[in-house]
Amino acid sequence: MSLKRRLSALLSSRGKLEYAIHLTETGQAVQGFALLSRLAATGDAEAAFRVGRAYLDGLGVPPSLEDGARWIYQAAEAGHIEAAFVLATLYTVGLPEGFEIRTASEGLDLSHVPQAGPRHPDFHLGLRWAKIAADAGSPDAQALLGYILTNGPEDLRDLAQARSWYDRSAAAGCSQGHLGVALSILHEAHTDEDLSSAARHLTAATKGGLGTAFDILGRMYESGSGVPRDLGKAASYFHQAAERNIVTAQARYGLMLLEGTGTPRHYGRAETWLKRAAANGDTQSAALLGDLCANGGDLPPNLVEAAKWYRLAAEQKHAGAARALGLLYLTGNGVHQDPDVAAHWFKVASEAGDAHADADFGNLILAGASATPDEKQALHARFEKAAEKGDLVGAYNLGVCFAEGVTGTKDGREAARWMQKAADGVVNAQYWYGRMLLEGRGVQPDPTQALYWMEKAADAGMAEAQVTVAGLLVDGSINGRQDHEKALTLYRKAAESGNVDAMFSLAAMYGGGHDVPENRPQAQLWFRKAAQRGNGLAQMMLGRYLVRGLAGVTDPVEGRIWLERAKAQNIRDAEAELALLDEAQPDDDD
Repeated sequence: MSLKRRLSALLSSRGKLEYAIHLTETGQAVQGFALLSRLAATGDAEAAFRVGRAYLDGLGVPPSLEDGARWIYQAAEAGHIEAAFVLATLYTVGLPEGFEIRTASEGLDLSHVPQAGPRHPDFHLGLRWAKIAADAGSPDAQALLGYILTNGPEDLRDLAQARSWYDRSAAAGCSQGHLGVALSILHEAHTDEDLSSAARHLTAATKGGLGTAFDILGRMYESGSGVPRDLGKAASYFHQAAERNIVTAQARYGLMLLEGTGTPRHYGRAETWLKRAAANGDTQSAALLGDLCANGGDLPPNLVEAAKWYRLAAEQKHAGAARALGLLYLTGNGVHQDPDVAAHWFKVASEAGDAHADADFGNLILAGASATPDEKQALHARFEKAAEKGDLVGAYNLGVCFAEGVTGTKDGREAARWMQKAADGVVNAQYWYGRMLLEGRGVQPDPTQALYWMEKAADAGMAEAQVTVAGLLVDGSINGRQDHEKALTLYRKAAESGNVDAMFSLAAMYGGGHDVPENRPQAQLWFRKAAQRGNGLAQMMLGRYLVRGLAGVTDPVEGRIWLERAKAQNIRDAEAELALLDEAQPDDDD
């Protein structure tokens, strides 16, 4: 700093203020704040404003909302326009419970120390100070005034006045003003020209880095509303909005990366953005992450991780995630098996509108979910009423009640009757009615019809039915019908949905000895998937493949690990394989 400027700082208030600002802007914030504080104490409005901002921003002093608000208020009362705008913003965003700024005549002190907690907006005071700054020509205050007149309490709303202030702000080049104009247009848009005008204002708003403007433009380019449809531009705008912490954009950009829409597909980046969206409260992203972890994308399935994401979405009443979480607890995949916890999540899913969740009650009863006699009776009555009105899900659940004696006594004939009615449209009923026909429970045995109904359920995607039907088609136990090719297809579908028994059986078919092409690398792959999920026979087979090199790769070290795990589950052949492996190892003395 020049000697002349230093002397000026010593001789005049203006010079001192400029010197304090210079110190603050050149990395000497503590010294600058000290000088500003002295000037503010003499009544200098600009110094008071800068002291207030320093407290709010934590620049040269520990951050303090209380002290910052006091000094901003003092500057605003002294006629400082930018201070009036900042004060209006503080009131509009909200101050903590118990926070009250006293007038200058009362010493600019707090009535008492506020408690930490949620903020409470005061739109009326916000409007008062925003109007003062807006009338004085502050474009930012004009945009804020438009916001208050649009979104404040009913007694303050005036959309025509809001639009007028937004227009004045935008005309002055304020990004917030452009955003306000765009939102006003979109609120009442009727023509393509309206949409195009909104897009122009949004584009101007992006120059100020406003995340909301980027997000809305992304949606407009994605749908071709007011602008030519351009998925590449949509992805770019969503990305920029996501970087600015717009949750909906994080979710949309993550999905576009996942699907390769408008941007190159990238699973890792997609997962990162979806996780950010989910952590910020987007339930759909949390549910999607659960699906990705459960089904496996570019990575193997991870049901433990899937359960975590499903739970996050389910706790926010996402129907699909709640049902998926219930199914995990029902089957014990990724979580401990607990039919009662499954029942809780199925109830959440049902209450959130998932009609399929109600049908899962039958699975819960079969798994032994607990319920009081009164609860069971109430459920039985509810299902009976629904079934008699022709509701097929109700008929299925009623059939389960009779099959399992939910209210005390089993009735196989009634169970079969209601299952048969439900089989016209409920996949679970098709499978269980087929099982009843196969085993002769409540009906005369009819293997042909049994296979027909179970095959319908399998073709509809029910993994348990796929595994059962595939087994019947492999051994040809019904009317001598063998179809190893279809069995392989069914096993694969069930395996890809996460059914561990199907994974093992699929691997066994690929391993040879069936009327399908042998493929030992695929066999080893599926034995590994089943082994990783705790299937003892798969662990033994994977160990055998690795020790003997049956799929072309020999790894006795890893093979031994899997054989030891299988042995711990009392798989007898594992012990024999380990013995052969030990015999094949050379003695240390040789």
